[in-house]
Amino acid sequence: MHPQLEQIESKIAFLEAANAQLSDVVYGQQQQLDALRAQLAEFTSRFAAGQSTPDTYTVEEEKPPHY
Repeated sequence: MHPQLEQIESKIAFLEAANAQLSDVVYGQQQQLDALRAQLAEFTSRFAAGQSTPDTYTVEEEKPPHY
């Protein structure tokens, strides 16, 4: 076999391995991103539910910051 052909085949094999490795990394990052989006949606809905009933009080009822 020609040395140039062996060199090209070697480079192709390396690129295929690197491509597979990068694909695995991207897949893992997508899984993490999906999990974080789900968490954010949960926290957002919790926050919105907590904000739906605002506490009403007067200035006289408010405690000073040092209490």
